[in-house]
Amino acid sequence: MTARVPGWALLSSAAAPVLLIGGWTVAASRQPADFNSVRDTISALAGHAATDRWIMTAGLAGLGVCHMVTALGLRQARRPGRLIHALGGAATVLVAAFPLPADGGSAAHTTVASVALGSLALWPAFAWRPDAQPVPLRPGPALTAAAVMLGLVIWFGATLGSDASGLVERCAAGAQALWPLAVVLSARRTRSR
Repeated sequence: MTARVPGWALLSSAAAPVLLIGGWTVAASRQPADFNSVRDTISALAGHAATDRWIMTAGLAGLGVCHMVTALGLRQARRPGRLIHALGGAATVLVAAFPLPADGGSAAHTTVASVALGSLALWPAFAWRPDAQPVPLRPGPALTAAAVMLGLVIWFGATLGSDASGLVERCAAGAQALWPLAVVLSARRTRSR
């Protein structure tokens, strides 16, 4: 029998997609009419050129903390996966700390965003157990989730700067925020049986 996922890990895993999707939705509503969520990235909403950039900055910082807390509480996952998940959370906090400048790019932002997206895509590949309960931590589902999320990150990289990069990034980041919730919900359901 596996250890129970603590309630605080359920709370953090549920808060992650709310902070991310709610953050980008509210922040986008505060931008000038020329802002386009399909084209413009999440980072642009927290960048120095954004209107009310604090909204997405807080959303990103909160999202990162949620990932770290969830990684701590998801004891059913193998330690390497949990550490990579926590690394992704810490890098997400740093994405908020190193916003895009008003003009041009930022090496610091690009680096921490790459670490965040990569870690949050790959953690399931290192978290699986052959006999795992819950099912999302079994090799097939965990490796499939990692492959899909990594594919979305690669697709985002390929479309960066295009008219669809904002949409692709939202798909990648959204999947990364929702997968831990799916794992935690499954773990709690499995444990309660």
